[in-house]
Amino acid sequence: MSIRLRLTLWYSTILGATLLLFGVGLYIFLHYSYFSSLEEDLQSQAASVESRIQPRLAVTLNGLSVDLVLEGRDYLRSGNTFFQVVNLGNGRISKSANLEMSDVELPKLDEKRVQRLAQKVSYFETVKVDDMRFLVYSSPLFVAPGGVPQLAGVMQAAIFLEPHERFFIMMRWILAVTALATIILAGTVGWFLARKALRPIDQVIAAANQIENGTDLEKRIEYHGPGDEIGRLTSTINGMLGRIQGAYTELEEAYRTQRRFVSDASHELRTPLTTIRGNVELLEKMWKQASLQAPAGSPEEDPKLALSLEAMHDIAGEAERMSRLVGDLLSLARADAGVQMAKSEVAMDSLMEEIARKAQMLPRTVEWQVGDLTAAEGVQVFGNEDYLKQLLFIFIENAFKYTDEGYVRLDTMKSATQIGIRISDTGIGMDKEEVPHIFERFYRADVSRGKKAGTGLGLSIAKWIIDEHHGSIEVKTRKGEGSTFVIWLPVSQGSRIPGTVINVNSLSSENRV
Repeated sequence: MSIRLRLTLWYSTILGATLLLFGVGLYIFLHYSYFSSLEEDLQSQAASVESRIQPRLAVTLNGLSVDLVLEGRDYLRSGNTFFQVVNLGNGRISKSANLEMSDVELPKLDEKRVQRLAQKVSYFETVKVDDMRFLVYSSPLFVAPGGVPQLAGVMQAAIFLEPHERFFIMMRWILAVTALATIILAGTVGWFLARKALRPIDQVIAAANQIENGTDLEKRIEYHGPGDEIGRLTSTINGMLGRIQGAYTELEEAYRTQRRFVSDASHELRTPLTTIRGNVELLEKMWKQASLQAPAGSPEEDPKLALSLEAMHDIAGEAERMSRLVGDLLSLARADAGVQMAKSEVAMDSLMEEIARKAQMLPRTVEWQVGDLTAAEGVQVFGNEDYLKQLLFIFIENAFKYTDEGYVRLDTMKSATQIGIRISDTGIGMDKEEVPHIFERFYRADVSRGKKAGTGLGLSIAKWIIDEHHGSIEVKTRKGEGSTFVIWLPVSQGSRIPGTVINVNSLSSENRV
């Protein structure tokens, strides 16, 4: 969710909660005030009408009784307020003219209401008569024959509530619609205001993306607004970009100097190393010829000559190792310099046959097995044939180097769009934690590997060749049980891939690089 949307939702939610509290509070206050005033008005009218009630003596079969008569009933012909006097002694009811014409029957007084009135307590109640709601005010009427007050009747005033309730129903709708319209309007305005307020941030993001996607670190974010938070953010980012540019320039210069040094040193070292190796080989040949021409037993029995021959062997071995190191450094220097290797269509079947034939002539102490290579038939890879040979020989030589018993095996597999070259051995293997680091330069995966001759650069060169061919590599290994490397290379569109296709995702592997 964007900041713009979150800000709009926050503002709208706060405004909605405020309007809800205000609307509910206003409604409750007005409702209470209005109906309190209505009750006071009804009570005042009831008191005014109550003064017109006249007690009269009436003769009945049971003797004399007191009648409560409402005088001036015709005066109460119109209006929304109804009055009636209930005589509790004889049950007679004297109604106002408008109540008689309306045919409305107010609720009868039950025993509970009478007991309440007998305690000289007036009360209000809301009753429903014929689906119409009335507010009824009941007030006791006392007479004092013989000086003792007695409850003689009840004065009731009622008012029809529908006009008043319609007002509050309309008020609820007005408050709800007004609040909803206000929230929608505020949300819309807030959306555009948030867009306007955050537009400089969009400009900062766009400028930062241009700087990130480009190679020119001299670009800066342009900002012409006030010095607010966004202005300070832009200034901070520009300052950070300046420091990054300085650090990047220094690192690039140091890296460029390092690459130039490695390349120059490698080129300069190749000539003297070649000279040393040539002279050592010449001395070895001269010593062998001298030993053949000399009298029997003279040169070989001389301990100094034997020691010098051993020294020449050591010099030759170290010179050869240095030559390999210089060659590896040259390859990595080319990779660091971004040298693009020349590529063409390479037939994988002939390449694999040549690798299988030449690999058996490498120094080894274990069996060399050539497995099924039919997956390479008709397959072409767009790449560099020389570098592909170097890539495979790196893994094969490593397998021979770190396998003391068992075998080293080469075979191929395929998927719908890739060909896999698998080199497996029964050597010393590696821990799973060491696998991610084996392609780092000068990394030796195990202490025991230090006993084997090597520069620690072969797998780094192999990884560079794989990356240049847009391939990948799977590594499956276990300590003391051997290792398996599967090199996956994308095939050209014109390749013919016969046979069954293997699902690459079904292969179990420790790591895929």
